[in-house]
Amino acid sequence: MKYFTLTELTRSATARRLGIDNTPPQEAVTALAQLVDNVLDPLREAWGAPLYVTSGYRCPALNRAVGGVPHSQHILGQAADVTTGTIDGNRRLWQLLQSLKLPVDQVINEHGYRWLHISHGPRNRCHYFSIN
Repeated sequence: MKYFTLTELTRSATARRLGIDNTPPQEAVTALAQLVDNVLDPLREAWGAPLYVTSGYRCPALNRAVGGVPHSQHILGQAADVTTGTIDGNRRLWQLLQSLKLPVDQVINEHGYRWLHISHGPRNRCHYFSIN
């Protein structure tokens, strides 16, 4: 993990506020490392500037608290929501991701490029889609 840390992939203001222990189990730590090594670090390297994690690992209680889907890849440590800091930057990051052909499972443009959900896991289906 060159550009990302376990701390930034597990921190949550919601967890702190609600007193939720968001410490990942070892399987999730391993999955987060695979996400970073296979997708996030190569993406950051190609982008050439910082990327910001807005949500990474979520324990089941935190996932419920933030309204995540019940079988979210965040619970497994297989997903992170990232942003460049701007909608235009996120749109360009989406295009860069597609051109790099990294082993992603899903890349979701969330709410008009407010952030990108990026996952990596056993399937790596390379699904790109948008939700509002």
